[in-house]
Amino acid sequence: MPDFTTLSSFSLSVLILMSVVLLKLIISRLAPHDPLSFFRFYCHRLADKVNKAENSSGQQAIAGLVAIIITLAPLLIILWLFEAFVEVNWLWQGLLLYLSFGPFTIAQQGTKIAQALKANQKYQARQALAPWVLRDTDQLSNLGICKASIEMQLLRSLQLGFVVASLFLFVGPLAAIAYRLMLEMHYSWNIKQQKFSAFGLKAAQAIQLVQWLPVRLFSTMLMLSALGQNFILFWRIISKDFFRLNNDLALHALALCLEVKLGGVAMYNKIKLRKKSFNDQARQPEAKDIMLALSRLQYVNVISLTLLILTAFASQFLSTSLS
Repeated sequence: MPDFTTLSSFSLSVLILMSVVLLKLIISRLAPHDPLSFFRFYCHRLADKVNKAENSSGQQAIAGLVAIIITLAPLLIILWLFEAFVEVNWLWQGLLLYLSFGPFTIAQQGTKIAQALKANQKYQARQALAPWVLRDTDQLSNLGICKASIEMQLLRSLQLGFVVASLFLFVGPLAAIAYRLMLEMHYSWNIKQQKFSAFGLKAAQAIQLVQWLPVRLFSTMLMLSALGQNFILFWRIISKDFFRLNNDLALHALALCLEVKLGGVAMYNKIKLRKKSFNDQARQPEAKDIMLALSRLQYVNVISLTLLILTAFASQFLSTSLS
């Protein structure tokens, strides 16, 4: 069994993170799976039980808050108590992180959608996109598919990867799994659906609050890929989104980096929702922009991992020097 006692706590966390990422990449390619599918099923059934349409908005919001508490509290207490009985702590942390990460097949799915659009196979592109987005896809045009795919790649990579890794490194594995479970509740009770507009409000607010700092870090690194692309002007344009409690900063940053228009109208359960649009004066996205978005997101991942490795080495060096 490896001896990690000589590693600093941060270096050990980075090593666990890198190992889990590599392992999940391999397993996702060999056997795609979703460890939290049962929890998602539970969230849907719980909402069916306690989210009553005849209740007022205030009652629905309270029911949503109670649903979060009665679901999360027992699970987190059990995990916290179980940790005391685990002899190999790094293995336990790795398991929690593995469960916290979302699927690592987003890039493959984006590539599949882009290839279908290039081959003029609109139906196949819609079918590939549908499981990954909440909006209605059956009537989407090529333009709508491109926009939805780019936004999906960004938000899924950010929420299911970057935020999870940030919480694991700087707060701990229990925080990472708590966030992921809360995120699944948010996905299941998304306030863009009319029946969950009040019931899912507390879950949405909690997710926005937890994501606020990681989204800013992610957007900053995303903007680094725009160096030489009117970088200063881009920062001035998106600065008004910096302190807002949502993902507008990241969406705006990606729209500017790709020089395309994102956001706008979307259909949810046959109801049209007018969302904020970004980079209005730019051209509309095309199939090639799905792949360009993927390359920008991969750039952020590479930069993030490089900075983590350098920081881990520095942490280990300081730890060794001071001991």
